[in-house]
Amino acid sequence: MTDTRGQRPSYETYNGPLPGERGGTQPQSGPYHPPQAYAPGQGTPAQGVPAGGKGAAATRKPRTGARTTPRTRKARLRVAKADPWSVMKVSFLLSIALGICTVVAAAVLWMVMDAMGVFSTVGGTISEATGSNESNGFDLQSFLSLPRVLMFTSVIAVIDVVLMTALATLGAFIYNLSAGFVGGVELTLAEDE
Repeated sequence: MTDTRGQRPSYETYNGPLPGERGGTQPQSGPYHPPQAYAPGQGTPAQGVPAGGKGAAATRKPRTGARTTPRTRKARLRVAKADPWSVMKVSFLLSIALGICTVVAAAVLWMVMDAMGVFSTVGGTISEATGSNESNGFDLQSFLSLPRVLMFTSVIAVIDVVLMTALATLGAFIYNLSAGFVGGVELTLAEDE
């Protein structure tokens, strides 16, 4: 049997890497430096640019195959119960705000219509149509004066506050009863992208 592998160096004179060692590395005489994440001159901390600075962000590239778009997280939730006391408080405050808006809107609308002369024109037409020789007819301007309109609107706003608060609280009770049977309203919430 013949050895065909050729001539092998003897172990005493062999200077190459041993099995398990990296090829071509010479023993270092200075301190050990671990391998850097970035090539020299491209924003390494040794070059004076901080690791989280502009140079590091400009040269950093994502790994191949990694997801570059963030994944949107979604959560499916169920409204199992509405607290009637909190519903009553919130609906009371919202109905008061709506009542104030109604009174202010009625006052502004009355002032605009009065400035345009709607009441005087329509009032003159109605008084001519309903008047006779003995009486002047129906006086629309005195009937639709600003204090009377604001008082009527305020009464409507107070009634609305009471009705809206009561109906919202009753709606919370009815929702709690129906949620016990069917499980409530399901919501799917997602994060902003």
